Amino acid sequence: MGVTRILTVFGTRPEAIKLFPVIHALEADPRFENLTCVSAQHREMLDQVLSLAGIEPQHDLDLMIAGQTLDALTARALVAIGQVLDAEKPHWVVVQGDTTTAMAAGLAAYYRRIPVCHVEAGLRSGDIHHPWPEEVNRRVIGIFAQLHCAPTQASADALLGENVDPGSVHVTGNTVIDALQWVTRRIEEEPGLASGLAELERRFAGKRIIGLTCHRRENFGEGMRDIATAVKRIASRDDVAVIFPMHMNPQVRAVMEAQLKDLDNVALVEPLDYPNFARLLSISTLLLTDSGGVQEEAPALGKPVLVMRQTTERPEGVEAGTARLVGTNAEAILRETERLLDDPDAYADMARAHNPFGDGKAAQRICDLLATA
Repeated sequence: MGVTRILTVFGTRPEAIKLFPVIHALEADPRFENLTCVSAQHREMLDQVLSLAGIEPQHDLDLMIAGQTLDALTARALVAIGQVLDAEKPHWVVVQGDTTTAMAAGLAAYYRRIPVCHVEAGLRSGDIHHPWPEEVNRRVIGIFAQLHCAPTQASADALLGENVDPGSVHVTGNTVIDALQWVTRRIEEEPGLASGLAELERRFAGKRIIGLTCHRRENFGEGMRDIATAVKRIASRDDVAVIFPMHMNPQVRAVMEAQLKDLDNVALVEPLDYPNFARLLSISTLLLTDSGGVQEEAPALGKPVLVMRQTTERPEGVEAGTARLVGTNAEAILRETERLLDDPDAYADMARAHNPFGDGKAAQRICDLLATA
């Protein structure tokens, strides 16, 4: 057999984090020729990961336009990625997760009868509006993907429940654990990569750090205001400090700055590159988040996660005890945070729970599946 030509397509920082281990594995494997295409749906945050991982895309579509609508982005991505597919004629297209880029790339490949490998397949919340539009994006990819790399058995079971061909569904583990292990090794070799929080670590010495991430569209408006209210009340304690790398979206920043910017023990910082975000996870006592990736990463470091969403497509964390759904109600967020801060047994139960998301070998499993598909 000849070399298999792979086109890996992504556009956001979370995709880049979860796909760079796969790209590294593909590039090290003589069975493959790997080409990389980025939509740059996110620009600066994406570029940070590309630089860290040493990835130079063969195709950079640079589709980011401030304030563009989801339909405009989808249309532009679909056409631009289609042109790349026509030029490169890959044997497989690899996409990850549930972004607009992943859905558009998968659809463009389907239109050309090019098989799609879906990394992190099978996540389902059961609600098409939570998370929005990601739940629909990943369901769309699930219809036509020919290789479904499910991170957990629960994800595989969700696909099988949708009558996906069982022979195309494989449990690989989640590549985010591969990425976290890789960046942790890099930081050990080069501590300066994660020195960006040193000043805050000195400023908050002796306090318990709460890491905060918040950016989901479905939380815009009242949900975001309630989260800010909860964080303000948590920050009234003198034994904690909150570090919040704020998303670039102005709908996040306006709400959070209005309530939190003048508080002494809350640090509103610019988005962190991946090494410094890994450092934030490691120094935090617990995480408040509406992110998907944090639900997977923090348990790998023994950090409890309170998920500020109504549903999660990662129920394995909740079932294992590493994560707890608290929604966006300010009272619920405050109550569950204080329970972890004030009850050592409750904290230990979550911190010691088994991480169900992988062993750091997912990328190689995916390569092996592509080689035999």
